[in-house]
Amino acid sequence: CSRWEEEKKEDGVKWMQLEHRGPYFVPLYEPLPEDVQFYYDGKPLKLSLATEEIATFYAKMLDHEYTSKEIFQNNFFHDWRKEMTSEEQEIIKDLDKCDFREIHKYFVDKNEARKALPKEEKQKLKEEADKIQEEYGYCILDGHREKIGNFKTEPPGLFRGRGEHPKMGMLKKRIMPEDVIINCSRDSKIPEPPEGHKWKEVRFDNTVTWLASWTENIQNTLKYIMLNPSSKLKGEKDWQKYEVARRLKDVVHKIRAEYRKDWKSKEIKKRQRAVALYFIDKLALRAGNEKEEGETADTVGCCSLRVEHIQLHPQLDGQEHVVEFDFLGKDSIRYYNKVSVEKPVFQNLRLFMKNKDPTDDLFDQLTTTFLNKHLQHLMDGLTAKVFRTYNASITLQEQLKALTNPEDNIAGKLLSYNRANRAVAILCNHQRSIPKTFARSMQVLQEKIDAKKKQVEEAQEEVKKAEDEFERTKDAKAEANVEKKKKLLKRLEEQLAKLNVQATDKEENKQIALGTSKLNYLDPRISVAWCKKFGIPIEKIYNKTQKEKFAWAIDMAGEDFEF
Repeated sequence: CSRWEEEKKEDGVKWMQLEHRGPYFVPLYEPLPEDVQFYYDGKPLKLSLATEEIATFYAKMLDHEYTSKEIFQNNFFHDWRKEMTSEEQEIIKDLDKCDFREIHKYFVDKNEARKALPKEEKQKLKEEADKIQEEYGYCILDGHREKIGNFKTEPPGLFRGRGEHPKMGMLKKRIMPEDVIINCSRDSKIPEPPEGHKWKEVRFDNTVTWLASWTENIQNTLKYIMLNPSSKLKGEKDWQKYEVARRLKDVVHKIRAEYRKDWKSKEIKKRQRAVALYFIDKLALRAGNEKEEGETADTVGCCSLRVEHIQLHPQLDGQEHVVEFDFLGKDSIRYYNKVSVEKPVFQNLRLFMKNKDPTDDLFDQLTTTFLNKHLQHLMDGLTAKVFRTYNASITLQEQLKALTNPEDNIAGKLLSYNRANRAVAILCNHQRSIPKTFARSMQVLQEKIDAKKKQVEEAQEEVKKAEDEFERTKDAKAEANVEKKKKLLKRLEEQLAKLNVQATDKEENKQIALGTSKLNYLDPRISVAWCKKFGIPIEKIYNKTQKEKFAWAIDMAGEDFEF
């Protein structure tokens, strides 16, 4: 039996034995050299160690657009002042008078120097990193040596957040052993804390899969050290996730019929639930949990939508019953979409919005708990996320069927694959900001294309010359030369086509993040089967880390796999 199908444990128990070294703590702060200075109001100012360390966090980010944002600057300055000595607080009162440029230059130079190290030096650094990985990066779980995902604590720094996060620039504190809860088995060798320190707590809880945890200070959320995605435990969990989504395939028609019926329900609560479910199913919206006031960014999901987040248009751009969505979703990523919905949905939304203020809840009778209870009743294990997984995977499978041309070469087929993946990313609203390097790398690609075009034109001339020569002499050597020149032309044309495909792909992809859906929402067996069917090397779709994560799928799926 493969390692994916070993003996099952009793319900809720995740392991019998767990032994590890605990987290690896990032090295302590190294003070700046004497000749690297911070200036305030044009004069050098020697900072206390704690204050200097936080100054370096900001200095390192000077060339980042974050440090130009007012909210980032204000949060940083507020948190920085809290850590200063009273003397420093007396002097440093205005961020605009702070000059971090010398510190910034120091770190840029240091980085360049590290890049320029001779090969042996780099090798030595790599060996040191490997040694830490060997020592801290593995645990023993039920007799298997398993790789740990993130065995290092996060270094202190400034919180960045995604989108327009209101807490950006706040100080992310250093994690100490005293903050950390260790989880392992009673009979194992319990990890030793670093010298002079002690753990917050050691527990022996085999119903959870984390090895260590702590609370981070900005959002007050728990952070965990978990097993690597390639481990048996994670692989099984991943596989189960897609099996649940595949079960939804068999009942989804029934569920759709039921929520359609509920659009006309006597109870407004049921109607709201049915419309919300329609959005979750059709638009792959997240459910959106209730949140504590003021705790985090004002982001919403389906159940927490407010009246101000949608606009109704009986007619728009030649379509009927259009709902215009505009809200901040998870990670403060904007969701903007205009969707033509079915008439009863449109009428219900109008009803839900009647006599309400913009800041009132759209689905005022609906809670995530009520929705999830209903989903669980429709199918065991069903949540809003299962709909996202199901719709993402089914979309990929259908798009691959529609877009793949068996006659295409590998580059052409991969463009089709990325287009199918893009359809999913758009459905799930996985955006990214255009990479800083985009324009430059596009320019480099364009230069390559222009150069290649020139080579093709020259090769065409050569072919013509060779053909004329053969016309004149009719000898075998000239004939062979024509063939040789034609072959070269064909090869150059193929290379040009490949570059053009790359440019198309790059352009279409600049604002879309493909990775999120590839790692979290798409059943990897669909991609593995597609690769096997069309003779595409799996490396073209999954890099080394992804291949390890999806080892279970690569083992299992043949070319006939259907989601």
